[in-house]
Amino acid sequence: MQTIGKQAIPVMLIGAGEAGSIILQEFKNSKFVEKEIVCVIDDDPKKWGTFIHGVPVVGGRRKITQSVVRFGIQEIVLAIPTLKPHERKNIINICQQTGCKMSTLPGIYQLINCDVKVSMLRDVQIEDLLGREAVRTDLESIMSYVKDQKVMVTGGGGSIGSELCRQIADDQPKQLIIIDNYENAAYELQMELGRKHPELDVIVLIVSVQNRRKIREIFEQYKPDLVFHAAAHKHVPLMEDSPHDAIKNNVFGTFNIAKEAGMSGVKRMVLISTDKAVRPTNIMGASKRICEMVIQYMNSLYDTEYVAVRFGNVLGSNGSVVPLFKKQIANGGPVTVTHPEIIRYFMTIPEAVSLVLEAGAYAEGGEIFILDMGEPVKILDLAKNMIRLSGLTPGEDIEIQFTGLRPGEKLYEELLIDEENKKETKNKRIFIGSPRMMETEQFSELIAELDHAAFSEDPNIREVVKRLVPEYTYKQTNQ
Repeated sequence: MQTIGKQAIPVMLIGAGEAGSIILQEFKNSKFVEKEIVCVIDDDPKKWGTFIHGVPVVGGRRKITQSVVRFGIQEIVLAIPTLKPHERKNIINICQQTGCKMSTLPGIYQLINCDVKVSMLRDVQIEDLLGREAVRTDLESIMSYVKDQKVMVTGGGGSIGSELCRQIADDQPKQLIIIDNYENAAYELQMELGRKHPELDVIVLIVSVQNRRKIREIFEQYKPDLVFHAAAHKHVPLMEDSPHDAIKNNVFGTFNIAKEAGMSGVKRMVLISTDKAVRPTNIMGASKRICEMVIQYMNSLYDTEYVAVRFGNVLGSNGSVVPLFKKQIANGGPVTVTHPEIIRYFMTIPEAVSLVLEAGAYAEGGEIFILDMGEPVKILDLAKNMIRLSGLTPGEDIEIQFTGLRPGEKLYEELLIDEENKKETKNKRIFIGSPRMMETEQFSELIAELDHAAFSEDPNIREVVKRLVPEYTYKQTNQ
């Protein structure tokens, strides 16, 4: 319905099904909607030339670009909740070329609940462009080992840690112990969990995982059953400049947590690892590979079941490329990409965390679980798509600048080394890798050497790291 004294914005509707019909009716009936749907696109030839609530169905997706020009379209609404991800991606890619603003319905559950409204429309998000099914997890197996347990999450205020806490809170633990050294993030999470789960016993402790004495006291006092270790320094270029701190926090923070977990009789400890641990070219990745080795080492010493879960980048996590691009676009550009050919594996934060929890359910001790991240994404394409999703044109409205690979950065990441023969689990998106084990005595000697190198600020610390991780490659520096 057009508003008096103001020209309504012409809108294209994609989808002449039930959801599209409801959206169209709402547009017509609502006096608050300052937009008018003037044409409908649908791939069903039987609907071409027909009308829905007086609006013509002008053709299939091949008619999108032509119809945008013909009807002066400024916005496009995608209203097919049942669309497969690769089909959704295909249609969004066509729409992006038109420069129109886009919005979409969240998903099929809206139809199941008969809950389709204009208010349900949301901006098209970068997740819509992954072009694959959302990862499904076995929620029952997760629930069964978290329910009524005392669960500790380190780094609980971070992107992964906080989502771990949210999903664990949903599974009715006996107690949730959150450890973080950054008070603001931990406070926000404490408030959120208090609102959503007022019945849950949540303990929030501000402490560094490097503080051995305090960590020991916490384990002795709270006696957790399960530990998820997400605390880590993860920013690759910053860690290249501060290698000693990367080792202190990542390796010896993990060592402290793992040792106390074993000493206090924790049933299971899950380390959050990264694809950057595979053939690392930076100190952050090398430190996480040593963390995996710590887990395997501790598994040989204690009854606790120690496992690690390795995955790639998560969309929207702190310090990741998506929030950076959003800020750069909001500021009018330029959007900075390190290299035109750089690629990364991506997963949404809830997907990654659900798989971490499920992998934890499969744990028997000593495994490195590897998450199948789907097809890798070219960061340049990601940048262009995000610019288009903002209704702007790459290279015209927003410039893209190439800044060069940063110290320790790869063009591509791997989830497996060739010799890590992967085994399948019940979930086809979770595999078990078998990375090489080091002799316990040799590892014990080298970790002691690394401890001394890190805390004495030894300028040759990278050489010590390489003795632990022979596949680690780095450029000589003056540090």
